[in-house]
Amino acid sequence: MDIMEMTRELGKALQQDDRYTAYMLAKQANDNDAELQEDIAHFEDLRVNLGTAMSSEEPDSDEIKALDSELKAVYKKVMSNPRMMVFSGAQQALEKLVTNMQQIIQLCANGEDPDTCQIPEAGCSGSCASCAGCH
Repeated sequence: MDIMEMTRELGKALQQDDRYTAYMLAKQANDNDAELQEDIAHFEDLRVNLGTAMSSEEPDSDEIKALDSELKAVYKKVMSNPRMMVFSGAQQALEKLVTNMQQIIQLCANGEDPDTCQIPEAGCSGSCASCAGCH
């Protein structure tokens, strides 16, 4: 088995992980929530409208404030939706898993022992080139 085949096997193993399953279920629940999807679409429309208002030749500060206020309210509504809260947590857990996997691969590419290399602490990029020192 070559390295690319092993990488595909790693991808299959990732898709068998509980964090991946939780993310996909939460994503599907969000996708099936019509009200949440409408709120997300409304948020995106407001975001575009705010950008347009801000970049106009003669920006209307009252319009910008109103759009910004509405954008923040819709964002708060979207992010307080129970399905979105579950999705956000699942997404963060999956992202952390993938980041940890990438860090191990990077450490190994830098010559670390695959069996003993340690994932850098939070805030550490894993690159010692720009590091002031550990601990």
